[in-house]
Amino acid sequence: MKIFKTKKYSILSNIAKFSFVFIFAFMLIGSIVFAADGGNGNAGADGGNGNGTSVSVKIENPLGPNGAQDLPGLIKEILKIVMLIGVPIVTLSIIYTGFLFVKAQGNPEQITKAKGALTYTLIGAALLLGAFVISSAIKSTVDEIIK
Repeated sequence: MKIFKTKKYSILSNIAKFSFVFIFAFMLIGSIVFAADGGNGNAGADGGNGNGTSVSVKIENPLGPNGAQDLPGLIKEILKIVMLIGVPIVTLSIIYTGFLFVKAQGNPEQITKAKGALTYTLIGAALLLGAFVISSAIKSTVDEIIK
């Protein structure tokens, strides 16, 4: 992968080096989904025994029986997923910026880079928290108006 050797493509080079981690993660997620299905896959309308003549088509809620039943519920479920993924990423980013500050050892260029990384991390955390707070405020306001 000679094209990834330049500094411009260093992120792509790292992704190419650790692509097995992404493949392993997708395999793990796929096996969890397959196991949650009971390992049967999509058995069909007649249970997969091959002797049924009737076909019934039913569209089920992809978020499950207790999932979102309307648009505000869907937004709430999406925000839960974003928070579930975003909070650990923000935590890891803060730890990474701490390492950048330690690695700088007084070098002004490296300290500027670390400060920029911390700034962007805090902006991302504020956006993540702000989206959750704003959606909660809008939902409570709509609930009060409906009552």
